[in-house]
Amino acid sequence: MTPRINEIWVYLAASPLLGLTLTLLAYQGAAWINQRCRSHPLANPVLLAVIALVALLWLTGTPYRTYFDGAQFVHFLLGPATVALAIPLYAQLDKLKRMAGPLLVALLAGSTCAAVSAVLVGKVLGASDATLLSLAPKSVTTPIAMGIAEGLGGLPSLTSVLVILTGIVGAVGARYIYAALRIDNDAVRGFALGLASHGIGTARAFQVSEQTGAFAALAMGLNGLLTALLLPWLIPPLMRWLGGLP
Repeated sequence: MTPRINEIWVYLAASPLLGLTLTLLAYQGAAWINQRCRSHPLANPVLLAVIALVALLWLTGTPYRTYFDGAQFVHFLLGPATVALAIPLYAQLDKLKRMAGPLLVALLAGSTCAAVSAVLVGKVLGASDATLLSLAPKSVTTPIAMGIAEGLGGLPSLTSVLVILTGIVGAVGARYIYAALRIDNDAVRGFALGLASHGIGTARAFQVSEQTGAFAALAMGLNGLLTALLLPWLIPPLMRWLGGLP
């Protein structure tokens, strides 16, 4: 950066609203690109916004903490936004009652598989114990995943990155997986996407249809609850069986 531009950036960086403004502008620009690409999965607005913000922070040498101090209002809104997902879910209440049994089985199987498979793959690739513990809650929404990772002895900061990557991969790749497996039921698609890819997958599900989004929101919430209860009992024995943890 030139000295003059650098001085301007230093001045702006002191504003607590800079992070919030950059976040909104990055997402708005990414959403515009997504629309121009006709909502193609590879043009996922979350992915594009993350890339833009990371590039900007790296080029300007801005610490993440400085950025987050201004953008934390968006983080705060995650709570109300998650609660608001109950509204479209209520509209699907009758169908939810009819599918309650299969959904509970899918929830238990999916939640367990997401955690165990991540640990096993990480172990095969030679990851450290701390990394394995950070990987386990990767399919849960970020605040819950970070709390679970910290309780297990993992690295919350690493978990947050893995959670975001998991969500982006799921949102981008789900369309092709469903096509290959010939899955066309909106409820099934949504539940699987929300379970595997938490909030980012749920946002993508709402782009498909309200029913897909509603079932994705349900899966995201239930998976967060079940994973928080299940992992403290499941992961330590698994780690010891794999030769980790005393």
